[in-house]
Amino acid sequence: MTSSRRAAFLDRDGTLIEDTNYLADANRVRLLPGVADAVRTLNDDGLLVIVVTNQSGIAQGLLTESQYEATRDRLVKLMKEAGGRIDATFHCPHFPAVSGPCECRKPGTLLYRRAADQFGIDLGASLYVGDRDRDIAPGLTFGGFVRLVPSPSTPEAELNSARERGLLATSLGESVEAYAKQRQ
Repeated sequence: MTSSRRAAFLDRDGTLIEDTNYLADANRVRLLPGVADAVRTLNDDGLLVIVVTNQSGIAQGLLTESQYEATRDRLVKLMKEAGGRIDATFHCPHFPAVSGPCECRKPGTLLYRRAADQFGIDLGASLYVGDRDRDIAPGLTFGGFVRLVPSPSTPEAELNSARERGLLATSLGESVEAYAKQRQ
């Protein structure tokens, strides 16, 4: 079977919501400005919106799986209330120093491959956006369209690298616009 669906693979913390470091309280989930409009544009353009997030705080004992699920559900609810739709979320609960290495922790590609299998996604035709190199590395591996969107936690070296490679965007909305233009 040939995969033909396209998806937008979006990082969560620092890309869709405020990064509060190991978010355990669902009441602290806050959408970043403009993300609901960008997600709605992706929805309208027929892309699946899939959140892929590293949640090492689970392995480190800083939050529980149920606390993560509550924050995930709150994000989905807030997005829906703002008119956008998240089609699926995938997370890695591991932290190498505690749980050992894994293939699902970004920049690993396991969660993306699982999403592709589950939804019939063409990984090379998809969009990848995040605020760290590890968020966009899978997109580069698959030959997708990638953009790094700065957040307060983005290291300067990663910003400079993305800028030099022409992969830097000011926002999720700008990333979505650039992706749409290259698809025309």
